[in-house]
Amino acid sequence: MNDQLTAGIHLPQAGPAANPESIRRTAVLAEELGYADVWVSDHLAVKTAASYPPSPYIFEPFIALTWAAAATSRVGLGTSVLVLPMRNPLFVAKALASLDQLSGGRVILGTAAGWYEAEFKALGIPFEERGARTDEAIEILRRLWTDDHITDNYPVHGIKLDSMRTKPQPVGEIPIWIGGHAPVAIDRAIRVGDGWHGAFQPAEKVVESIRRMKAARPDTGFTISMRTGWDALEDDHDEIRRELDRYRDAGVTHLVPEPRQTSGAAFLESVEAMAGILRSAGVDMSA
Repeated sequence: MNDQLTAGIHLPQAGPAANPESIRRTAVLAEELGYADVWVSDHLAVKTAASYPPSPYIFEPFIALTWAAAATSRVGLGTSVLVLPMRNPLFVAKALASLDQLSGGRVILGTAAGWYEAEFKALGIPFEERGARTDEAIEILRRLWTDDHITDNYPVHGIKLDSMRTKPQPVGEIPIWIGGHAPVAIDRAIRVGDGWHGAFQPAEKVVESIRRMKAARPDTGFTISMRTGWDALEDDHDEIRRELDRYRDAGVTHLVPEPRQTSGAAFLESVEAMAGILRSAGVDMSA
């Protein structure tokens, strides 16, 4: 991906707007409107009194993306973000490679170490190991996606492979965009990422991190992505454009707005109106 600004859109995967038809229709509309990709989030367990995520009703991300993939033929399929240390990396490798094969090579793995300690406790996974698990899991994914008859040990996960095979492998290279804003996340993006995927941060708070990443990874293939809370039915369009320009000036090359609408019909309206705003701001909507 070059410095031309592109955009995806978050699917109605959670809350009152989430249902099979709204996910399908939004994915199809996104493809028709020229969005580059569609995105889903990841939570497996949410505390009763949690203020975030805003809804405990969240479709499982791999299933939701497979449903969207079956209704489309072009848009990328991304996770924003998959909490990698909450899952066995062999399962993740198999699931994403399968989706990549079935969709014709459209998967983007946005991933991070996670922040929600109660969720780790619910899954029986040590919260303090999440960084080490993330690093080792990324190493395992790339190994399984490119190698065969693997013999190796991965001590953090306790995984031992003795001439093991884990087919299928992806169509090509699944890009891994590292999420998170802490210095350790930025370091991880520079070290092992194909891009960085931030969330809900104003441009002025991430500009220094972006400068650091661009200095360390000047290759045009390294994506700088930001998920936003923009809703074209509720937010001022001129202010969205101003924020977009600030992101572009900071070095962001990809945006993922997430409408806040609570009905499928309104969500679709917001997606269509957002496409118009993005086009008027010079975002490439010709995918």
